[in-house]
Amino acid sequence: MQRKQFIQSALLTATGLTLFRQASIARMFQQPAWKIQMLTNDAGVFTEKGGTILFYYTKDGIVVVDSQFPEQAQHLIDELKKQSQTFRLLINTHHHGDHSSGNIAFKDIVQHVLAHENSKKNQQDVAIKNKTEDKQLYPGQTFGHVWCESIGKERLCLYYFGAAHTNGDALIHFEKANIVHTGDLVANRRHPYVDRTAGASMKNWITVLDKTLDKFNKKTTYVFGHAEAGYNVTGTAEDVKAFRSYIEKTLVFVEGAIKSGKSKEEVLKTTVIPGAEEWKGPGIERPLTAAYEELSA
Repeated sequence: MQRKQFIQSALLTATGLTLFRQASIARMFQQPAWKIQMLTNDAGVFTEKGGTILFYYTKDGIVVVDSQFPEQAQHLIDELKKQSQTFRLLINTHHHGDHSSGNIAFKDIVQHVLAHENSKKNQQDVAIKNKTEDKQLYPGQTFGHVWCESIGKERLCLYYFGAAHTNGDALIHFEKANIVHTGDLVANRRHPYVDRTAGASMKNWITVLDKTLDKFNKKTTYVFGHAEAGYNVTGTAEDVKAFRSYIEKTLVFVEGAIKSGKSKEEVLKTTVIPGAEEWKGPGIERPLTAAYEELSA
């Protein structure tokens, strides 16, 4: 009798564990791939695929910075609509597809789309080249150097400090919340893409980051375009300084390699930028190539 009860108990336990595992797996697949992290009661970041999105609720409607891709943008829209049906403004930090392809999901629901004038031109040029004009929602508003507007109780200011990651990178400052979206002007411990086809300049990138640090204060929360696995997409001025140092050290290293007669192929064998060992992930060939081409031009 005892042996029979033991076997029955063991079978029930095994069955229970199997059902538990199945339920856990089912819950795992039900969980969305995207994540939302609130930074304040009104502002949050959305991450899934592509550049980090910042959104802000105001009484006059929702402000969204960047849009990833259409599918991901729709995920965000569906979530934001649970709180508000009005989309006041969509801003693009720059033209790259992982930051602006999702614009099309906002068609007919957002009042205005805004970006730097060079960003709009770059977006149009790329779309014409790739024959994807029908998949674009271009900015209807552009700015040159500074654009400011009060929306609800928040005041937004956009700044353009010159060519860096591209020739159309905007910094978006939510003044009351003291949050700045840097777009791809800062990649947190991740090797950046340097788009020389769109007027990028690594030398001037340092100047742009210096102006950024001068413009905002030590209490500013920064939202970065990307972050390496294990690092946050938000940070402080210290993270901006670290990225500035990384860009500078990359230029110094490559300049020294050129002066010593090394070819681009030899430079691209580098696995770590001296003095910037925190940047360990894949993609080191991107800044090395850009720096070599810029310095040897």
